Amino acid sequence: MLTQCVCAFLPGPTGTQMTKLKGKKKGLVRFFYLDEHKSCIRWRPSRKHDKAKITIDSIHEVCEGKKSEIFQRYADSCFDPNCCFSIYHGDHVESLDLVSTNGDEARTWITGLKYLMAGISDEDSLAKRQRKRDQYPLLCHHGQTFSEADKNGDGNLSLGEVLQLLHKLNVNLPRQKVREMFKKADTDDNQGSLAFEEFCTFYKMMSTRRGLYLIMLSYSNNKEFMDLNDLVRFMENEQKMAGVTREYCLEIVSQFEPCSQNLQNMVLGIDGFTNYMRSPAGDIFKPDHHRVHQDMTQPLCNYFIASSHNTYLTGDQLLSESRVDMYAYVLQAGCRCVEVDCWDGPDGEPIVHHGYTLTSKILFKDVIETVNKYAFTKNQYPVILSIENHCTVPQQKKMAEYLLEVLQDKVDLSTVNMNEFRKLPSPELLKGKVLVKGKKLPANIDGDAEEGDVLRVKYQCIEKGKTMRLSRALSDLVKYTKSVRVHDIETQAYMTSWQVSSLNESIVNQIMALKPAQLVRLNQRQLLRVYPSNYRVDSSNFNPQPFWNAGCHMVALNYQTEGRMLELNRAKFSTNGNCGYLLKPRCMNKGFFNPTLEDPLPGQSKTQLVLKIISGQQLPKPKDSMLGDRGEIIDPFVEVEIIGLPIDCCKQQTRVVDDNGFNPMWEESLVFTLHMTQIALVRFQVWDHDPIGQNFIGQRTIAFVSMMPGYRHVYLEGMEEASIFVHVAVNDITGKVGLSTGLSFALPALLSLKTKAWIFLTASQFTAHFLLNSTLDESMSCFLSRRLSQVML
Repeated sequence: MLTQCVCAFLPGPTGTQMTKLKGKKKGLVRFFYLDEHKSCIRWRPSRKHDKAKITIDSIHEVCEGKKSEIFQRYADSCFDPNCCFSIYHGDHVESLDLVSTNGDEARTWITGLKYLMAGISDEDSLAKRQRKRDQYPLLCHHGQTFSEADKNGDGNLSLGEVLQLLHKLNVNLPRQKVREMFKKADTDDNQGSLAFEEFCTFYKMMSTRRGLYLIMLSYSNNKEFMDLNDLVRFMENEQKMAGVTREYCLEIVSQFEPCSQNLQNMVLGIDGFTNYMRSPAGDIFKPDHHRVHQDMTQPLCNYFIASSHNTYLTGDQLLSESRVDMYAYVLQAGCRCVEVDCWDGPDGEPIVHHGYTLTSKILFKDVIETVNKYAFTKNQYPVILSIENHCTVPQQKKMAEYLLEVLQDKVDLSTVNMNEFRKLPSPELLKGKVLVKGKKLPANIDGDAEEGDVLRVKYQCIEKGKTMRLSRALSDLVKYTKSVRVHDIETQAYMTSWQVSSLNESIVNQIMALKPAQLVRLNQRQLLRVYPSNYRVDSSNFNPQPFWNAGCHMVALNYQTEGRMLELNRAKFSTNGNCGYLLKPRCMNKGFFNPTLEDPLPGQSKTQLVLKIISGQQLPKPKDSMLGDRGEIIDPFVEVEIIGLPIDCCKQQTRVVDDNGFNPMWEESLVFTLHMTQIALVRFQVWDHDPIGQNFIGQRTIAFVSMMPGYRHVYLEGMEEASIFVHVAVNDITGKVGLSTGLSFALPALLSLKTKAWIFLTASQFTAHFLLNSTLDESMSCFLSRRLSQVML
């Protein structure tokens, strides 16, 4: 209903003339309109052509008035506030700032967009994904829509146009096969071309999944559908679900089966089974981990804390722009520790920027107001303000004034009663609070003094210490997160845990090389923050995993720099509802632990992960492909990497499948042995093999503990439809290895052999033998699948 209401508000293709503000230049007059599917805002004219758009899904907020940073640059303009509004969108919360010709038009856009956002955000993930699957010919990769494929604009696709579109979609089917399906789908009077509905039929015909079809046959005794009993067995045997009821399976059929005849008979056909397996229920990520599920009542030092370095920067460390919007972005992305570099500014106003560089400057007050607005929009767990204080005492007093005035009770910790000589409070106890991390005046300074000296010592160089002047008002805001230098990792923090130390990556690497176990013990007693080396002027990120291995709490990354390291960080904290706090493994919080040993957990059993990489679905061409859609069809392969303790780190890959990005089949098993699964990440990467190298297509990284067993889809990050289909089996390496049914055999010992051999396995009523290290053809796979299922079920 909500999305229908939008039609009454927002203009169609004719558009609304508005002024688009950009930087300090004169605004650009453009026509803004919704596309025909109401999925994105577009404007014209634009040199970006089809890329000049903002998807509704990417919009975070629509704000009325002149509130954005861009509008502030036009402070002297005579724009009517009633005609102004900003659309915050994208991963980095950028703003599209618009001025309409009158207030009514602005209100129409604001109201309409909010309705449209509500309509989309209220849909559950299944409906969203199903909608995209059904509309895939309209919203296929690289924006190649049905209408764009229709070269002559007659609303139909000829065979030649279909073949061209299939090439762009990475589909390499024999021309004769395409002709047969084309003819079967061409059912109207206009023979020789496909209307949109016919093309949808053609597409579904083409995209029937062989792997899923074989699984369904193996559990249905070769029937073309699964009844409720078949479904119960599949859920329990493959997906490892306990206590599956017929009522639960009845709900699955009702929700996912599109065929009315199958619904009447309460069975699940191949389309319904495909819908179910492509829904969130078939995703590899544990649904419980989308919310906070860990114990949040332990001391702060028992958690990893998502942390940002130089939060205000949008780019490099020397010349880039500083923006308050970056605080909104990282806080909404789950970050719980943000950095604020404070310096004396003009007119007595403290400013934030990267000192002794050409980065732009923003007001400290604006930063605190942004933190106040966005700190707890996603969750209520505490935010730590890491204050880098370079200000004189008068401007420090101003900082304290703004902190108290803007944050109010959020910085009032008087209600949190803790004994100073005991442990830190918990995230649960500190909900809704902002902790100020900074220097604190010594206890021996007169309580009436408004300022005093604080000794600053360098790491292990006490004789080179110097003092700084500190405001009493600012010092009093620091309680549990007092900034201290590391002077002795073996004895520090035995008296009190109410302190934080910050070290750069180079120093922590030195400590880890010399005293890794002692570093873990220090992290059991107090908080430790690790930040990037000063040499990373390009704002690149270090690998956070070695620091997590040693129990370092706040591993600060440059959130403005996308890439592998930030992807690892996202995967790490996704496992507890992305709340920014992740409980460390028990061995890191108590007792001896050395992450660098070959056997870090002696006496404990190891874990074996068997991943069968079955197939891929709708894999796009690489983003940096030189010829774009006109280039050759990709030759994909999958690489799986384990990222964790040094002893566990390794990677393996499948073979290359030639000329198939639409539905490549690998049917290969990769086996990994892990000593400590609680801290391991599993990274799936898809590559396009090229004679002169390989091109990155996409990735998905998941914490080991967040993986679901059984047949699962791994959706590539940032690509709604691109996925790989896998089977996950986890075994205790010291225990008995079980036999899985269907297409995947969880046989770690068997699969780890590197030479061809005949292996005989006995299980209840049968003996099966396989020739290893060679890929089974389709008929053999089908035969084995069915035969094993019939015997074992």
